Amino acid sequence: MEQAAASLGLSAEERGGCLAELSALGLLGGADDPAGRAAVVEPGVALLELLRSERTGLRNRLAETGRIHDTLEILAGPFLRAGAVPRPEVGVEIVTDPGWVRRERSAASAALAHSRRTMHTGAVSHEETRQTLEDDRRQLARGVTVRAMYGRRTASVPDMARHLRERAELGVEIRLSPVVPMNMFLADENFALLLTDPHESAAGAIVAKGTALVRSYLALYEYCWQCATPYGEESSAGQGGDGLSEQQQAALHMLASGIKDEQIARNLGVSLRTASRLLSEIMQELGAASRFEAGVRAARLGWLDAKVPTSVPTSREPE
Repeated sequence: MEQAAASLGLSAEERGGCLAELSALGLLGGADDPAGRAAVVEPGVALLELLRSERTGLRNRLAETGRIHDTLEILAGPFLRAGAVPRPEVGVEIVTDPGWVRRERSAASAALAHSRRTMHTGAVSHEETRQTLEDDRRQLARGVTVRAMYGRRTASVPDMARHLRERAELGVEIRLSPVVPMNMFLADENFALLLTDPHESAAGAIVAKGTALVRSYLALYEYCWQCATPYGEESSAGQGGDGLSEQQQAALHMLASGIKDEQIARNLGVSLRTASRLLSEIMQELGAASRFEAGVRAARLGWLDAKVPTSVPTSREPE
């Protein structure tokens, strides 16, 4: 050691530091001769010994960690369990980003387990019809029940008529109704998506999550579903012209003439509430957001060319 230190020009302090480092690495053992010289340990043996020492230390640390964990569980367990009681996930938000709405709907469709119910106030885009058919095939193959409700007039649009026929052939349950109150998408019993404006998709949508909230939308959907007519079984009984009843035709002509609701109700011999409902149904059929727009669309479609019924069925309701 002295010769090596002298040849390297090490001071006494540097020599001591080197010896301490060699000993820490296990490359020098205890004295093995009368002169007190340290025994040199082969590097391979020293490395194995170092690994063995580290493994023993790791075992000891793991054992100590386990004891600490057990102690914490005894002390904090009751508090942690009290805060872990599951709570129903309920939330409502209005979203104006169309991309976010599409992603939410896509995620809900992918996670479907039992049923998908939709309600459409009018025709849908070609892109949406294509995506809908893909979703239908995938979900029906998984045993999901798929229901869809459309306005009766939608079936008279050639592209939509073909779309409805394709969906029905796949096994989708479809019904048609004179009036569809809103655009609605229901996934199982815990997700609902409703457009805030059926005539403007960019206006945003209401997203509701949680059975407690979605249950009310399900009840509305089921009521409308029971009142609607199964696809392929539509009847024209009691309907005239473009699918409007005689009472609706008379109300439409009066609406287009600028007659107020109160006078329309008196002319039809019905309550103001019934007259308002008739006008609302007519506007829904036309896809109009105002009385003026309804009159314009009716004129363009030729609905006002039909002869005004001379005898209009009335319903006697108190004001």
